[in-house]
Amino acid sequence: MEWQQLEHFREVARTEHFTKAAKRLNMTQPALSRSIGRLEEELGVRLFDRSGRTVQLNKFGKMFLSRVDRAFREIDQGIQELRQMNDPYAGSVSLGFLLTFGFSTLPDIISKFNRIYPNVEFKLHQNTAPVLADQLARGEVDLCLLHPLEDQRGWVWNKLFEEELFIYVPVSHRLADQSAVRLAMFAGDPFIGFKKNYGMRVITDRLCREAGFAPQIKFEGDDVATAAGLVSAGLGVALLPDFAGIDPGKVKKLRVTEPVCRRELGLAWMKDRTLSRAAELFRTFILDYFSKTSRYSRNML
Repeated sequence: MEWQQLEHFREVARTEHFTKAAKRLNMTQPALSRSIGRLEEELGVRLFDRSGRTVQLNKFGKMFLSRVDRAFREIDQGIQELRQMNDPYAGSVSLGFLLTFGFSTLPDIISKFNRIYPNVEFKLHQNTAPVLADQLARGEVDLCLLHPLEDQRGWVWNKLFEEELFIYVPVSHRLADQSAVRLAMFAGDPFIGFKKNYGMRVITDRLCREAGFAPQIKFEGDDVATAAGLVSAGLGVALLPDFAGIDPGKVKKLRVTEPVCRRELGLAWMKDRTLSRAAELFRTFILDYFSKTSRYSRNML
């Protein structure tokens, strides 16, 4: 059994799809299938129930995955401990964050942190909130930047800040010349939304319900840039956080007065899991960073 086979197994287990897993592993689908086949032959059991290129972990696969994940965590922790014995301010931080977060704020935070701790490396995982929560619970990430969830499953969430959400409309829109609007004014408009398991989609649906209507989702995207691009093409309107990458000649950003359109973002970590020295340093840094930013913002009001 080779270490690489275990990596292949974990990726197929995550994606439940050979083609997607092969793409993420930078290998061909047939080569990945052969690797999994050899692993199953060596173990003497099938780990997946197959349906074409789509697969699902069976009871043997689920049990084996839990052991493999634990082994990877032990190895990673051993590497971190060795690095920290040599340099207490070295190591890596595995950080998860939302698909709609990170355009400028996150790179700026990491850059400022690395000026103080230049030997700390970051492993970044950008995904939806439910996936990030699963990764946090499984120990695949140390810390997560995400909005609060109802099911926190043993993790701590510390609010960092709130950000305002705006309605983005094409310049040809009937309300494009308004400085502020009510969300109910868009009840009949096609919306550019996010996929149903995305945090921004949940927030959009909730705010539209508060405004008295269900949004007519015309297109579903994966990120803010794509949504803004579809708006600029005149295909609909979108409720989005502040985004500097829009073309003001094609898109207008309007403030919503009713209901209050904001979302909370915070830092999450597992309550009973010991963080590495590097992750502890970054947790302390980011909490202090936003605490100072919040105090500064209040003083400016």
